[in-house]
Amino acid sequence: MTSSPRVTGTDKIAGAPISWGVCEVPGWGYQLSPERVLTEMSLVGLTATEFGPDGFLPSDPAVMAGFLAARHLTAVGGFTPVVLHEPGYDPVPEIERLLDGYDAAHAGTLVLSAATGQDGYDTRPGLDEAGWRTLLANLDRLTGLTAARGVSAVLHPHVGTMVERGDEVRRVLDGSAISLCLDTGHLLIGGTDPAELARQAPERVAHAHFKDVNDQIAAQVRSGRLTYTEAVGRGMYRPLGRGDVDFAAIVGYLRGRDYGGWYVLEQDTILTEQPRGEGPVADVRHSAGYLRALLTAGR
Repeated sequence: MTSSPRVTGTDKIAGAPISWGVCEVPGWGYQLSPERVLTEMSLVGLTATEFGPDGFLPSDPAVMAGFLAARHLTAVGGFTPVVLHEPGYDPVPEIERLLDGYDAAHAGTLVLSAATGQDGYDTRPGLDEAGWRTLLANLDRLTGLTAARGVSAVLHPHVGTMVERGDEVRRVLDGSAISLCLDTGHLLIGGTDPAELARQAPERVAHAHFKDVNDQIAAQVRSGRLTYTEAVGRGMYRPLGRGDVDFAAIVGYLRGRDYGGWYVLEQDTILTEQPRGEGPVADVRHSAGYLRALLTAGR
């Protein structure tokens, strides 16, 4: 009897449209076409993509699957901001509608963020105890709902959402059963060392967004001297290995727990016009090569 081929980490490097400047925030910047973005993902050897914002990929799952297959890509799942902290709002019907599409597209990861209910990520309200109880209860409800459909729900700590800072991430870990999306950039900007979190709780990491950060610019976001959008425009996100995130340590901690999830390359970008020359794909190509070298080291 022959055994099935082993899926390696380098086979699970995915892309995200945000690296090409495609974002759900109104007025974010010039938006490239899905044809260009996905073709360039394939050209640098990525095997899958996250969905991107609503309307970026075809809404019909079968059409989407064909659109991706023509470019040798599959669907990972998508980033879904959803209000989780308001007692009068039930997020379940919204998520159930999304899961129908996940079934048809064979996507397995729902990346949730605790949306504020406002547009953008430059400001956020505070959260009282009642709001925290509602948020944590909704995380557990959605974890169970998605698991029953064969989809893994993860919470994405994200600047400008209700779960941003280190103490808030810890409260989610202690108060709910949901797994995490280890977004190395948003964690660092929010004041959490992503390598230390990966060391302390690798068993809670089910999905990873790998993005590097210039921490000098990130410090200005933490102090309030720059908004998040201003910092992205100034190049806060860098290609992997050219910022201040310790990816070698993170990969080591995750591999030590036999991490089998996706590594999604992200370098949040704001475009002001049609790129001249190669454009964003040059940085994605560098990051993909950097990550492949880490994942194959010592093998």
